[in-house]
Amino acid sequence: MEKNNSGLMLGADGAVRCFWPGSLPDYLHYHDHEWGRPVADEHRLFEKICLEGFQSGLSWLTILRKRESFREAFSGFDFDKVAEYGESDIERLLGNPGIVRHRGKIVSTINNAKRARELADEAGSLAAWFWKFEPGADDRPKVVDYPTLIANPTTPTSTRISKDLKKRGWSFVGPTTVYAFMQAMGLVNDHIEGCMCREKVEAERRAFKRPG
Repeated sequence: MEKNNSGLMLGADGAVRCFWPGSLPDYLHYHDHEWGRPVADEHRLFEKICLEGFQSGLSWLTILRKRESFREAFSGFDFDKVAEYGESDIERLLGNPGIVRHRGKIVSTINNAKRARELADEAGSLAAWFWKFEPGADDRPKVVDYPTLIANPTTPTSTRISKDLKKRGWSFVGPTTVYAFMQAMGLVNDHIEGCMCREKVEAERRAFKRPG
């Protein structure tokens, strides 16, 4: 696998991709089939914002490899169900070796489920609220340092969403976490120019019916 200065990488299969999946099969599958595709599903949006919070201090690959266990442990990230979790559920989750057993992040997810329910009631859906922040072309990181763009980006939009969520009582939703969520859920297309997925994702974004 060969990387060049553009932030692209030539894979063993002859495909040109963003550099960050490397040669790991599960990461390549995530890059090729999920990352950047526009999402309106309520539970997937809630799942992603929560898992980005769990990722704090860890790699996304660690979380990705535990994702099915997270889904099972948190009722498929149905925020109406998670909002009803109590102390016994916290203890159950702390004893689950398949997830990241961090009390603060577990408690945050339960809290955020309650806040997500409130937000969905207010906006009509969680998707409608998040997608109203879809940025224009000018609100993007203007950098050539692609590793920084992927690993630690923030934008005025991600900062604005983060501040709004925090005012509403959400936690583990800093600007970097929010931008990673935006990248993954298709609010922006950050596949690098020349990546095999960029035009596919752009076509999906053009065809995507924005919620609300």
